[in-house]
Amino acid sequence: MADASAASDGDALGAGGASSTGQILREGMRVLGVAIRAEPRVFTISVLASALYGAMTVGTAQALGWATQHTVLPAFESGHTTAGALAGAALVILGVAFLKALGVGGRRFFAGLMQYRMQARYRRAVTRQYLRLPLAWHQRHPTGQLLSNANADVEAAWAPLAPLPMAVGVVFMLLVAAVSILLTDPVVAVVGFLVFPAIALLNVVYQRRLAPVATRAQQLRAEVSEVAHESFEGGLVVKTLGREQAETERFAARADALRDANIAVGRVRGMFDPVLEALPNLGVLAVLLIGSVRLESGAMTAGDLVHVSYLFTLLAFPIRSLGWVLAEVPRSVVGWDRVRSVLDAGGSMPYGEAELKAGAPAALRVEAVRFGYEPAEGAPPADVLRDVSFEASPGRTVAVVGPTGSGKSTLTSLLVRLVDPADGSVLLDGLDARDVRAGGIAATAALVPQQTFMFDDTVRGNITLGLDVPDERVWAALRLAQGDGFVAALPDGLDTRIGERGATLSGGQRQRLALARAVVRRPRLLVLDDATSAVDPQVEQRILAGLRESEESGAATVVVVAYRKATIALADEVVFIEHGRVSARGPHAELLERSEGYRNLVNAYERAEAEQDALDAEAEAADDVGDGDGDGDGDGDGDGDGDGAGAGAGAGEIVEETGGVGERA
Repeated sequence: MADASAASDGDALGAGGASSTGQILREGMRVLGVAIRAEPRVFTISVLASALYGAMTVGTAQALGWATQHTVLPAFESGHTTAGALAGAALVILGVAFLKALGVGGRRFFAGLMQYRMQARYRRAVTRQYLRLPLAWHQRHPTGQLLSNANADVEAAWAPLAPLPMAVGVVFMLLVAAVSILLTDPVVAVVGFLVFPAIALLNVVYQRRLAPVATRAQQLRAEVSEVAHESFEGGLVVKTLGREQAETERFAARADALRDANIAVGRVRGMFDPVLEALPNLGVLAVLLIGSVRLESGAMTAGDLVHVSYLFTLLAFPIRSLGWVLAEVPRSVVGWDRVRSVLDAGGSMPYGEAELKAGAPAALRVEAVRFGYEPAEGAPPADVLRDVSFEASPGRTVAVVGPTGSGKSTLTSLLVRLVDPADGSVLLDGLDARDVRAGGIAATAALVPQQTFMFDDTVRGNITLGLDVPDERVWAALRLAQGDGFVAALPDGLDTRIGERGATLSGGQRQRLALARAVVRRPRLLVLDDATSAVDPQVEQRILAGLRESEESGAATVVVVAYRKATIALADEVVFIEHGRVSARGPHAELLERSEGYRNLVNAYERAEAEQDALDAEAEAADDVGDGDGDGDGDGDGDGDGDGAGAGAGAGEIVEETGGVGERA
């Protein structure tokens, strides 16, 4: 399901990765330049600390050479030494060691600080961009990929920052060491320096081998995240259809591919690291060989040989630190390209400066709206809504009715500006929604969608979502949503935690909390997208009647997507949508007379409800239950939430049989 799209998206998002080593290095240096410009002070301190470490590393060699020449050898020659000579040598070595430790601590602290700051900065930047981008953009990108962009890709982009100050500092160390070796003995220096061209050539080959496998591994991380997220999101489907084994195999295939890619990365590193480690040691052997000859000829002293040999033994570590940076560059480039693909994404929704008035119910007008989702690759474009026009006067209730796929849910998204129409306008109080300031629509309109989402929080937290309102107002919203009864019966009332996605509640209870969440904000426009489908018709009627009469809802203008005849009859006007167009408008009774499609659809729903009620009655009689609870949500209020869902399903079947207009709206 997600595999093909993940692979293609990964390829696209990683397309900035150039094929040649030179291009990768240039791109990697640009990425590191972004971090240096963002944190110049921290980077400078970390480099200075690394330079101190490098200088003191060379100083250690100088101190050992000096102690050998002035303390150790004289002691061997004379057979004794003085406490002052030993103390002086010890103080020199300890002083150099202290400064070296100070450099190590400063380098590690400030390098880590720079890396974590950049990761935090770009995680926030990616998250802010996600919030700015329209819903249509999110619908084109798998959630798992977006999680990977904000997490694994950001980490990969700034992975080289940890060893970077070390690498910059050791360049200084190498220069100091090279000058020191040349001044000590040029002949030995030339022999030892032959190792550097070999190391440079090795790194070039290393980058060429590592870049493609590192790129593949980074792409596969996103794919594994996508498959896992999709399986978790569809857990109910997986369980009820017995797809556990298939999903396990699907995830295992991606996980195995990621494992193989990481092993390939490790194999490349495993091949080159020992060689990278061995080359400086071979240089040390050459220095010792030539140096011993020079020592016998009197061209250099024993202290000089110790000094030069020790410096060459130290060169392996700084060279490896350069290798660490270079090894992370391919992953960094891939991660950066994927992060930039989000930050550079277009399509963010523009806002104006207009202010919507507060207080009175909103006036809604939809004018010649056309909208279509971006088609899949190779598919022809298709409009979901075409030339849709209607209006809702302040304080009135409009029911939107239509078969499945007619565009009702898309219309609700347009009304609260989750998406913008391709043509036409949605006007609130005479203002185009696109001209309203950022946050203005959210402060005026509230949408209760088909699929309710609950956070792993308390009942109060899920209703207020950070809004500072007293509990009296929360309870008033719950009463309007017919949810105060079951909330009061919960162990801790408003303080009861309801689990991830409201797992401890029934579908009807979650819908009522979602409705209370919208009502507590006292919106001037309330849009209900089949938001009471999981409660029984009587409860639904009480909810909608309460919205018309209650002060808590602020007598809001209400647009409700409905399918039950009794519910539709409560509306002041009905908008009937077929095939993405407004087929008919007017009062319910009038549409029953003059619109055959509307009449067939609504009557099919009514017959389905009647048949479902009859089946429920027969089941109760057969089981001799007679407890009045039906097959509801078990909240003790006798609502029978399961009845509504059953009626909806039955209606879908009947409408299909009539050849009318489709399944349940």
